[in-house]
Amino acid sequence: MPVLGPERRLLASLSSAPPAAPRLGLAANQTNQTGPQCLEVSIPDGLFLSLGLVSLVENVLVVAAIAKNRNLHSPMYYFVCCLAVSDLLVSVSNMLETAVLLLLETGALAAQAAVVQQLDNVMDVLICGSMVSSLCFLGAIAVDRYVSIFYALRYHSIVTLPRAGRAIAAIWAGSVLSSTLFIAYYHHTAVLLGLVSFFVAMLALMAVLYVHMLARACQHGRHIARLHKTQHPTRQGCGLKGAATLTILLGVFLLCWAPFFLHLSLVVLCPQHPTCGCVFKNVNLFLALVICNSIVDPLIYAFRSQELRKTLQEVLQCSW
Repeated sequence: MPVLGPERRLLASLSSAPPAAPRLGLAANQTNQTGPQCLEVSIPDGLFLSLGLVSLVENVLVVAAIAKNRNLHSPMYYFVCCLAVSDLLVSVSNMLETAVLLLLETGALAAQAAVVQQLDNVMDVLICGSMVSSLCFLGAIAVDRYVSIFYALRYHSIVTLPRAGRAIAAIWAGSVLSSTLFIAYYHHTAVLLGLVSFFVAMLALMAVLYVHMLARACQHGRHIARLHKTQHPTRQGCGLKGAATLTILLGVFLLCWAPFFLHLSLVVLCPQHPTCGCVFKNVNLFLALVICNSIVDPLIYAFRSQELRKTLQEVLQCSW
């Protein structure tokens, strides 16, 4: 991969357009008088580091709590733990890249171009691999919850620790392999289309499973209401609460991940179009949203567990 400027090199290298001028602020881009005016959102390096630090602390606490409490040593929480590790790697890799870029810009770090390029490739593999694994574990959690609801009596015979372990190992191995291939062949259209297709598949999987789970929950609520001769308020409460939960799950997923994969799609569809170039200039914003997803994931998938919150409180008390 080429050694690019102070912009995020992984994302900038995906664009066929020249990299955007760094940190231009929330203003119309005037670099091309004949092209469209572009709204470019500046993401300061300090904000990148702050978001990464918050995500790092949150996900380390999740991993520590699951490791400490033996009651949490189950396939469901192992998937949550692996999601936390993936999100942790997303944050750490972006923090390291930001720190290295700052050191190179200020001249505090002197390195040969070949060394910087190798470091760039390693960081890009780490970033891409952690993103792929994060998406995979989000899908795995959805599948695990689906099985626990629709096959409740057989859940412990279907989702066993050995099977969960093999699934986790396969996800990590596949993430490392796919990210390595992506960095090596990032200029091939098929690679970008494969990544976009992977995101669409994960989105479709999560949407279908969670919508089906919502329908089953509402059906169960109506059955309970009939047994107790309850009228419409219970049914409406089930629908509203379930719809709110579904909106949070899929809304956060779309908000944080869709802009990044929209960027990849536009790289394939219109790499030289001026309007698409305006999207390319906001790659730092898209990456910041991915880091925000690493902050929100523990709140959705981990901290809602009373057992995990109790263990987390014990961990924090021991640390003091």
